[in-house]
Amino acid sequence: MVTFKTTLQKFEKNGDKTGWTYIIIPAILANQIKPDTKTTYRVRGKLDAFPIEQIALLPAGEGDFMMAINGGMRKGIKKSEGATIEVALELDTNEHKISPDLLICLEDEPKALEFFNSLAPGHQRYFSNWIEGVKSIEIKSKRISQAVWGLSKGMDFGAIIRHFKNKV
Repeated sequence: MVTFKTTLQKFEKNGDKTGWTYIIIPAILANQIKPDTKTTYRVRGKLDAFPIEQIALLPAGEGDFMMAINGGMRKGIKKSEGATIEVALELDTNEHKISPDLLICLEDEPKALEFFNSLAPGHQRYFSNWIEGVKSIEIKSKRISQAVWGLSKGMDFGAIIRHFKNKV
């Protein structure tokens, strides 16, 4: 496990990353986590005492990598831009779990399941994270229903979100 201290940073203006809170993992440390890699990979570990898993490290140039610190992570560490955090990371080789509730519902809709299985694993995770990211059973059920309906029509995640955006 690679450990280091770093400062939380925030993009002021950077295209689709504007407003993101993030940390930089320097090339020398990233190379200890996954040697000779220049593409995105996933890690697990801790930010201060807050456990993380299946978090993507994105190439940031010159061998450095960037980790986006989402709202849940910021809440977990109780820190924001400019704060120093203790980071402990290692390569996460575990498969990302797809929402079991989604998979059960997809079994009843073969066309939706077939389209879902044709998607790249990262695109499957969009659906799973969206569904599992809520606490309310009502909202979770609604999202599963929307996902299954859209997948049965051959729609990707973005198309489904846009379709239901203005629907009540």
